Amino acid sequence: MEEKKSSFKIRSILAVFIIFQLVRALCFTNYVVDGQSMEPYLGEGNKLIVDRVVYQFSSVKRFDVIVFHANRKEDYVKRVIGIPGDVIVYQDDKLVINEKEYSEPYLVDHPFLGQQLTGDFTLKELTGVKRIPEGNVFVLGDNRLESLDSRHIGLIPMDRIVGKVDLKYWPLSGSF
Repeated sequence: MEEKKSSFKIRSILAVFIIFQLVRALCFTNYVVDGQSMEPYLGEGNKLIVDRVVYQFSSVKRFDVIVFHANRKEDYVKRVIGIPGDVIVYQDDKLVINEKEYSEPYLVDHPFLGQQLTGDFTLKELTGVKRIPEGNVFVLGDNRLESLDSRHIGLIPMDRIVGKVDLKYWPLSGSF
Protein backbone atom coordinates (compact mmCIF):
# COMPACT_ATOMS: atom_id res chain seq x y z
CA MET A 1 0.00 0.00 0.00
CA GLU A 2 2.84 2.38 0.92
CA GLU A 3 4.51 1.62 -2.42
CA LYS A 4 1.33 2.66 -4.33
CA LYS A 5 1.18 5.98 -2.44
CA SER A 6 4.83 6.69 -3.23
CA SER A 7 4.33 5.79 -6.89
CA PHE A 8 1.23 8.02 -7.07
CA LYS A 9 3.16 10.97 -5.54
CA ILE A 10 5.99 10.58 -8.05
CA ARG A 11 3.56 10.39 -10.99
CA SER A 12 1.66 13.43 -9.67
CA ILE A 13 4.82 15.49 -9.31
CA LEU A 14 5.96 14.42 -12.77
CA ALA A 15 2.56 15.31 -14.28
CA VAL A 16 2.60 18.77 -12.65
CA PHE A 17 6.14 19.34 -13.91
CA ILE A 18 5.20 18.33 -17.48
CA ILE A 19 2.08 20.53 -17.45
CA PHE A 20 4.14 23.46 -16.12
CA GLN A 21 6.73 22.99 -18.88
CA LEU A 22 4.02 22.83 -21.58
CA VAL A 23 2.31 26.00 -20.34
CA ARG A 24 5.67 27.76 -20.11
CA ALA A 25 6.69 26.68 -23.62
CA LEU A 26 3.37 27.66 -25.20
CA CYS A 27 2.73 30.90 -23.33
CA PHE A 28 6.12 32.40 -22.51
CA THR A 29 9.55 32.74 -24.01
CA ASN A 30 12.88 34.13 -22.88
CA TYR A 31 14.64 37.05 -24.53
CA VAL A 32 18.11 38.49 -23.94
CA VAL A 33 18.52 42.20 -24.70
CA ASP A 34 21.17 42.74 -27.37
CA GLY A 35 22.19 46.37 -27.72
CA GLN A 36 21.59 49.73 -26.11
CA SER A 37 18.36 50.84 -27.79
CA MET A 38 16.21 50.52 -24.64
CA GLU A 39 18.61 52.04 -22.12
CA PRO A 40 18.27 53.05 -19.37
CA TYR A 41 15.05 50.99 -19.00
CA LEU A 42 16.62 47.77 -20.31
CA GLY A 43 20.33 47.21 -20.82
CA GLU A 44 22.61 44.92 -22.79
CA GLY A 45 22.36 41.35 -21.49
CA ASN A 46 19.16 41.85 -19.49
CA LYS A 47 17.11 38.67 -19.48
CA LEU A 48 13.38 38.97 -19.99
CA ILE A 49 10.25 36.83 -19.86
CA VAL A 50 7.95 37.57 -22.80
CA ASP A 51 4.23 36.75 -22.65
CA ARG A 52 3.37 35.23 -26.04
CA VAL A 53 -0.38 34.92 -25.55
CA VAL A 54 -1.43 38.23 -23.97
CA TYR A 55 -2.32 39.75 -27.36
CA GLN A 56 -4.58 36.81 -28.16
CA PHE A 57 -6.91 38.11 -25.44
CA SER A 58 -6.25 41.86 -25.45
CA SER A 59 -5.00 44.51 -27.83
CA VAL A 60 -1.56 46.06 -27.92
CA LYS A 61 -1.53 49.16 -25.75
CA ARG A 62 0.41 52.37 -26.18
CA PHE A 63 3.71 52.26 -24.23
CA ASP A 64 3.78 48.43 -23.94
CA VAL A 65 7.31 47.05 -24.28
CA ILE A 66 7.24 44.31 -26.91
CA VAL A 67 9.51 41.87 -28.70
CA PHE A 68 8.96 41.49 -32.44
CA HIS A 69 10.54 39.82 -35.45
CA ALA A 70 12.53 42.60 -37.12
CA ASN A 71 13.64 40.24 -39.90
CA ARG A 72 14.15 36.51 -40.42
CA LYS A 73 17.16 36.37 -38.08
CA GLU A 74 16.61 39.07 -35.46
CA ASP A 75 14.06 39.98 -32.83
CA TYR A 76 13.98 43.52 -31.39
CA VAL A 77 12.64 44.86 -28.12
CA LYS A 78 11.00 48.32 -28.36
CA ARG A 79 8.27 50.44 -26.83
CA VAL A 80 4.92 50.81 -28.63
CA ILE A 81 4.32 54.52 -29.22
CA GLY A 82 1.49 54.40 -31.72
CA ILE A 83 -1.43 52.02 -32.22
CA PRO A 84 -3.93 51.75 -35.10
CA GLY A 85 -5.68 55.04 -35.81
CA ASP A 86 -3.00 57.22 -34.20
CA VAL A 87 -1.50 60.33 -35.81
CA ILE A 88 2.00 60.88 -34.42
CA VAL A 89 4.07 64.06 -34.39
CA TYR A 90 7.36 64.59 -32.58
CA GLN A 91 8.31 68.26 -32.20
CA ASP A 92 10.99 69.74 -29.90
CA ASP A 93 11.29 66.41 -28.04
CA LYS A 94 7.58 66.38 -27.28
CA LEU A 95 5.44 63.41 -28.26
CA VAL A 96 2.04 64.38 -29.67
CA ILE A 97 -0.48 61.67 -30.48
CA ASN A 98 -3.85 62.60 -31.95
CA GLU A 99 -3.16 66.26 -31.07
CA LYS A 100 -2.57 65.43 -27.38
CA GLU A 101 0.87 65.78 -25.79
CA TYR A 102 2.11 62.74 -23.86
CA SER A 103 4.82 62.67 -21.23
CA GLU A 104 7.41 59.92 -21.49
CA PRO A 105 8.44 59.18 -17.88
CA TYR A 106 10.65 56.28 -19.00
CA LEU A 107 13.00 58.90 -20.54
CA VAL A 108 13.44 60.88 -17.30
CA ASP A 109 16.61 59.05 -16.22
CA HIS A 110 18.16 59.16 -19.68
CA PRO A 111 21.86 60.13 -19.51
CA PHE A 112 21.49 62.47 -22.50
CA LEU A 113 18.54 64.38 -21.05
CA GLY A 114 18.92 68.04 -21.93
CA GLN A 115 19.82 67.42 -25.56
CA GLN A 116 17.31 66.53 -28.24
CA LEU A 117 16.78 62.77 -28.02
CA THR A 118 14.29 61.99 -30.76
CA GLY A 119 14.41 64.50 -33.58
CA ASP A 120 11.39 66.12 -35.17
CA PHE A 121 9.14 64.06 -37.44
CA THR A 122 5.59 63.30 -38.42
CA LEU A 123 4.23 59.85 -39.10
CA LYS A 124 3.46 60.90 -42.68
CA GLU A 125 7.06 62.03 -43.28
CA LEU A 126 8.41 58.67 -42.11
CA THR A 127 5.87 56.21 -43.46
CA GLY A 128 3.79 58.02 -46.05
CA VAL A 129 0.57 57.47 -44.07
CA LYS A 130 -1.14 60.02 -41.85
CA ARG A 131 -2.65 57.46 -39.44
CA ILE A 132 -1.33 54.10 -38.34
CA PRO A 133 -3.34 51.54 -40.30
CA GLU A 134 -5.12 48.59 -38.67
CA GLY A 135 -2.82 45.68 -37.97
CA ASN A 136 0.28 47.84 -37.37
CA VAL A 137 2.08 49.64 -34.55
CA PHE A 138 4.76 52.33 -34.37
CA VAL A 139 7.68 51.58 -32.03
CA LEU A 140 10.62 53.54 -30.63
CA GLY A 141 13.57 52.52 -28.51
CA ASP A 142 13.96 54.45 -25.26
CA ASN A 143 17.54 55.34 -26.21
CA ARG A 144 16.45 57.34 -29.24
CA LEU A 145 20.03 58.26 -30.20
CA GLU A 146 20.99 54.58 -30.59
CA SER A 147 17.78 52.88 -31.67
CA LEU A 148 16.87 51.22 -34.94
CA ASP A 149 13.08 51.53 -34.74
CA SER A 150 10.00 52.60 -36.73
CA ARG A 151 11.76 55.81 -37.74
CA HIS A 152 14.08 53.58 -39.79
CA ILE A 153 12.30 50.26 -40.40
CA GLY A 154 8.71 51.51 -40.67
CA LEU A 155 5.52 50.29 -39.07
CA ILE A 156 5.51 46.89 -37.41
CA PRO A 157 2.77 44.48 -38.49
CA MET A 158 1.07 42.95 -35.46
CA ASP A 159 1.58 39.45 -36.81
CA ARG A 160 5.35 39.97 -36.27
CA ILE A 161 4.90 40.67 -32.55
CA VAL A 162 6.30 37.84 -30.41
CA GLY A 163 4.75 39.18 -27.22
CA LYS A 164 4.77 41.66 -24.38
CA VAL A 165 7.72 41.93 -22.02
CA ASP A 166 6.38 40.82 -18.64
CA LEU A 167 9.42 40.54 -16.43
CA LYS A 168 13.13 41.33 -16.28
CA TYR A 169 14.67 38.51 -14.28
CA TRP A 170 18.37 39.24 -14.76
CA PRO A 171 20.15 41.14 -13.40
CA LEU A 172 18.18 41.12 -10.18
CA SER A 173 18.95 44.77 -9.40
CA GLY A 174 17.11 47.62 -11.07
CA SER A 175 13.46 48.19 -11.62
CA PHE A 176 11.06 46.95 -14.22
